[in-house]
Amino acid sequence: MDRLHLSYALVGVLGVLLAFWSSSIRRVPVSEPLLALLLGVLVGPVLGLIDLPHHQMSVLTLEASRVLLAISLMAVALRFPLSDYRSVIRPVGVLLAVAMAGMAVVSAGLAWLVLGFPLALAVLLGACVTPTDPVLASSVVSGGPAERQLPARLRQVISGESGANDGLAFVFVVLALSVVTSGSTAGRLLEAAWAVVGAVVIGVAVGFAAGRAVTAAEAREDVDEGSLLVFTLVLGIAALGVARVARMDGILAVFVAGLTYNAVIGYRSRASEQRLDDALTRYLVLPLFFLLGVEVPWRDWVALGWPLAAFAVAVLVLRRLPVVLALRPLLRMPWRDVVFLGWFGPIGVSALFYLAHSEQEGARDPRLWAAGTLVVVASTVVHGVTATPGRRWYARRSSPSSG
Repeated sequence: MDRLHLSYALVGVLGVLLAFWSSSIRRVPVSEPLLALLLGVLVGPVLGLIDLPHHQMSVLTLEASRVLLAISLMAVALRFPLSDYRSVIRPVGVLLAVAMAGMAVVSAGLAWLVLGFPLALAVLLGACVTPTDPVLASSVVSGGPAERQLPARLRQVISGESGANDGLAFVFVVLALSVVTSGSTAGRLLEAAWAVVGAVVIGVAVGFAAGRAVTAAEAREDVDEGSLLVFTLVLGIAALGVARVARMDGILAVFVAGLTYNAVIGYRSRASEQRLDDALTRYLVLPLFFLLGVEVPWRDWVALGWPLAAFAVAVLVLRRLPVVLALRPLLRMPWRDVVFLGWFGPIGVSALFYLAHSEQEGARDPRLWAAGTLVVVASTVVHGVTATPGRRWYARRSSPSSG
């Protein structure tokens, strides 16, 4: 219990320091998740002040990442007016329909070739690291520097993709789990399809009801801006809970609920949305990445040796960028946009969620957690460090004659 209290204290102190120096931190190549991760590594593996059992860590990771994804996806759904998301349906659709499958195949192939994993385990690992993380992506596309240096359309594409593919990755993971756990692939496919369709129905119903309730309350002047901010947070948790009770894809249900709520209340979402984005990327992400830093599986990393390091590097370089570059004719975006989009597909909270979910569903090979967490750590470091230079590179490359 004392160790858990120490964790609360350290995360709280880090949050306070970030609040004091938030503007300065935004100008340096270090992200908030990266700082929390480094603090966890310091007090965990380095100093040995906190040591949590793996089973407890797995449960904490699963539930914390689930809730964090729910809040994150609600922020993504409200980041822009729904009409702006409609304008990027084509590139987001290409990324979801083609790029996701390509990233899953590349990641699985690398796990099979580089790590020598059995094919079933390699496919599951590839599915877990496929989705673009909305939490880490938010630190790239939200806030003042992002709005000044990146065009709205590019930020909309990244936000839309990172919101939708977290839920759709559920299908990839469920099918891979059926092979790893010797289940019925046909049965799992039916389960996944039903979970996705049900998630859409639940998301639309919850989002529409919430939007109509807020609209009616505003007409009576019964709600203020602060209440709207809290309401959007609670709405994400509510959509997640309803979907989980119905055994549907809770992550996708939250994103659909957010989009539906956005459509119903329109422009009124804009004020509370920005504060939700800022709160999420700066503070709510801290506990999960702190826990990851505390419990990084060093021994398993060492046991897997240099192939694991090679795998992590290969995933960062080959999982997304070549796939997105190959899809440029379908995306119909300028080269600089495609390069930026191809590089900034971070792997983070969503991967941790699916890794923990897979373990709870019976995929308990320690190599899955070891390889997946190293990729998450590598992505958090690399994408966190390159976010600010990357935005500046894009701004320098932007000109009326470029593209």
